[in-house]
Amino acid sequence: MLRRLIAWLPGVPLLTIIDPKPPGKLTLVAVGPGDPSLLTLAAVHAIETSEVIAYPVARPEAQSMAARIASQWIRDDHTCLPLLFPMVDGAEPRRAAWHAAADTLQNVVAEGKRVVLLCEGDASLFATCSYVLMALQDKWPNCPCDVIPGISSVSAAAAAGLWPLALQQDQLLLRPCPESPAELKRELDEAQDRGRVLALLKLGHRWEWVQPLLEERNLLAKALFAEKVGWPDQQIQSADTVAASQRPYFSLLLIRQAWPDVLP
Repeated sequence: MLRRLIAWLPGVPLLTIIDPKPPGKLTLVAVGPGDPSLLTLAAVHAIETSEVIAYPVARPEAQSMAARIASQWIRDDHTCLPLLFPMVDGAEPRRAAWHAAADTLQNVVAEGKRVVLLCEGDASLFATCSYVLMALQDKWPNCPCDVIPGISSVSAAAAAGLWPLALQQDQLLLRPCPESPAELKRELDEAQDRGRVLALLKLGHRWEWVQPLLEERNLLAKALFAEKVGWPDQQIQSADTVAASQRPYFSLLLIRQAWPDVLP
């Protein structure tokens, strides 16, 4: 987009100068796990001062959880831009979606718009927007861009459960839940040897076999179970109170097998 300026200098005829409008800016805004009160001041400011609000949807016309969390700061004069990210296992559909979103955002930013891309949790932790950012940087390395971090579901769950994530020399391993009992057993053995706390995300249907495994090792009472963190129907409770069954995709488990020697 070009701006037309009229310049006048003494003794020089009026000139029409074409001045290229500088590009806009993209800000990746993490909105936290669900509770709107957990948005940072920086996140709220970025949303309020933006012109375009982009957010992920799993299918056309679907509701965006990220947009729902930030809904009280999205105004009527904002341009809303849903970006399609299908929930599929195939690599190519996901790559195509990331690059299509990057192309769309590049065009809007190049028009001089201030754009935010909303994402749940933290913008750098298992976040779809991270892939979009990498695709955009590949196409436009100098794109004006910022990332605003957010509160992760792991931190929010630990806080709600009054459960210290890491103390003193503790290690903390944050990862998706293993796909098999054998893999989880190896993680538990190594965690016990190294004084490591485990934060297992995307528990979902795996809880059917994770729960009996932890019960066998007498670890259920030492673990914190959380699902739908930050939403009105969240559950934060000791894992020994949750029966073995399929759980929602947005569920996680915190496991501590030992405490440091020096404690109050």
